[in-house]
Amino acid sequence: MLAKIKNDFIDLSKPLDISIPLRGDSSNVNAWYVDHPKIEPHSKGDFVGKVSEGASVNFNDISFNPHAHGTHTECVGHITEYFYSVNQNLKQYFFKAEVITLAPEKYQDDFVISRKQLQYALGNKKREALVIRTLPNLKEKLSRRYSNTNPPYLLEQAAEFLAGKGIEHLLIDLPSVDKEKDGGALLAHNAFWNTGGKVRKHATITEFIFVPNKVKDGKYFLNLQVAPFENDASPSRPVLYKIED
Repeated sequence: MLAKIKNDFIDLSKPLDISIPLRGDSSNVNAWYVDHPKIEPHSKGDFVGKVSEGASVNFNDISFNPHAHGTHTECVGHITEYFYSVNQNLKQYFFKAEVITLAPEKYQDDFVISRKQLQYALGNKKREALVIRTLPNLKEKLSRRYSNTNPPYLLEQAAEFLAGKGIEHLLIDLPSVDKEKDGGALLAHNAFWNTGGKVRKHATITEFIFVPNKVKDGKYFLNLQVAPFENDASPSRPVLYKIED
């Protein structure tokens, strides 16, 4: 089924899901020093919400942290004293996106994504969203425990470049655009949302995506599906659609 968006055609029957599913055990991806998520039958008194244990329905409680346990989309409320909800600030859901693949560069004792890399990858392209796949791109990203591993991140100048270029929605396959332990500086977050000037309240950052190797670099339409949580961040399901020739 073809659909026309902004003079381009996409095949709605061929979605490319780049989210990581939430699982209620230790095989789930994990960061920020918290336990794994839990999905378990609700129990109260003699009631256990599980059909195999006599209930008429399966009735699970789910406990998780959106920042630590999988694909999530966040707004500037993630780093501000004033409360901003991603559900209130993300009002559109289809965006022209570019998928790029980068190998983080060595910087001091870290590996990072630099402004120069982004400039080279994007050139003069005008996009609303940017999807960054980092190398190596292994399936262990679906279940890796990132706490205390100092994963790669964006340099402040890289985030400034993206904001200046008009990228409104940044998606990356890492637990954060910032260094794991930076003393709370959050330089890339602040630069992307321009918290020192006119705050980009409409802009979002999506972390913990997974872009399969079969998805080639290039231009797509992104459908950014976000659960309607009134919170700074929400579990999300970004889906790419190839633009038909």
